[in-house]
Amino acid sequence: MCFLFTLLLFLLDATVPASGETRSLERCCCEQEQILQIPDTWNATGRIATRPTASQQDKPPAKDVSILIDTTRRTLTVLFDGQPHRQYPVAVGKFETPTPLGTFRVVRKAMHWGTGFGSRWLGLNVPWGLYGIHGTNKPWAIGSYASHGCIRMHNRDVEELYPWVPVGAQVIIIGNPFTYREPPFRDLRRDFCGSDVMEVQRTLARLGLFKGKIDGTWRWDMEESVYRFRAMHNLSRDNVIDKPAYRALGF
Repeated sequence: MCFLFTLLLFLLDATVPASGETRSLERCCCEQEQILQIPDTWNATGRIATRPTASQQDKPPAKDVSILIDTTRRTLTVLFDGQPHRQYPVAVGKFETPTPLGTFRVVRKAMHWGTGFGSRWLGLNVPWGLYGIHGTNKPWAIGSYASHGCIRMHNRDVEELYPWVPVGAQVIIIGNPFTYREPPFRDLRRDFCGSDVMEVQRTLARLGLFKGKIDGTWRWDMEESVYRFRAMHNLSRDNVIDKPAYRALGF
C-alpha cells in the first residue's frame, strides 16, 4: 500500500507543471497566436517568420535583404534571400497623406534622426517626397493609418531591423492606390503627386499619350497628355483627372 501511494504521488507530481513551467506554457501559446496572425501567403508556403533568438539577433544576414510593406494589413516583413524572416506591425499614411506604393531603395540610414522619428531612420528614394521607415514617440498609433506617409514602427522593432538592412536594400510597398484613400478617387491636377498619379501616368503611357517620366509627379508633359486624352473622349477641355476621366481610363 505504501508503494502504491508513493507511486500515485509521483505520477501526480509529473503531470502538474511547476509555476515557472506554467508561465512557459502560457508564453508558448502567446507566441503561437502571434505566428498565426502572419498573412496566409506566408503560411501557405510553410515559411513562417518568427522572432529570432538573442544569439540570432546579433548575426547579420548572410546575403540579400529586402522589405515588403503591406499598407492594407499594416505589416512590414523583412526577407532574407527572398524568404520571410520577421514580421512587424506598422502604422502607415493617413487617407489624406497616403504611404507611397511601389518599389524603392533605402538611400540613407540614421540614428536619432529627429524629433518624432524615434530611434532609427531608413530613408527611401521616393521621387516625390521625403519618406522613410522609422521609430515613433507615439507607439499607440502602430497598426493604424496615422502618419504623413512614412512607415512607423515600435522603436524596439526598428532597432532590431536597423542593423540587418543595408543602404541599397529593396523596399516593396503594396496596396491599392485608389481605394486606400477616402474618398477613393481624388481629382488630380497640375503639381499633384502620389501613387495614384503614377497609375494614371502608366495608363496614359500604355495608350501612347504620355512619353514623360513615370514618377508620380504631374508636370507640364503630363498636362498635355491629359488634354489630349480628354479630347479623344469628348470630355470638357480641362487639366484634371476627375470622375469622367477615371471612367474613361477604365479605373
